[in-house]
Amino acid sequence: MSSAFTLMQSPVGTLTLVARGERLAAVLWEEERENRVRLGALHRDDHCPVLLDTARQLGEYFAGKRRCFDLALDFAGTPFQREVWAALLAIPFGETRSYGDIARQIGNPSAVRAVGAANGRNPISIIAPCHRVIGASGSLTGFAGGLAAKQYLLALEGRQSLALAL
Repeated sequence: MSSAFTLMQSPVGTLTLVARGERLAAVLWEEERENRVRLGALHRDDHCPVLLDTARQLGEYFAGKRRCFDLALDFAGTPFQREVWAALLAIPFGETRSYGDIARQIGNPSAVRAVGAANGRNPISIIAPCHRVIGASGSLTGFAGGLAAKQYLLALEGRQSLALAL
């Protein structure tokens, strides 16, 4: 199956949007860590319908006009990773969860570190809101897009008190 990408300018930097077929496969950061997300060969397609729709919905989100996304997603990962990423999708706009909360939600309360690792490999950033996962103490923790981007996204969603704790 062919994978296509396009670039999108955003308040958190240039995002690379990736589609696999008719589904969104990744939203990658400008300073992406090599091999965090494996995608294979990509070709640029600035007219791909799913990528155009993703860019439109992300633009609405950044403008404060969208709280949830309506996109077909293609998560490529292990069954455990996909379970964690599904749990991310269940975190409501403007709310946060700890890694422990996610581990308990998926029925594996001792898997806090594994949840953290899966969260860090989330290929569909922002859409699957890994930025809404924080440390047990309420602190902002590592984030593939950088802590400044995490702070921005949480503030955008009305979590200024958390964002200012950075």
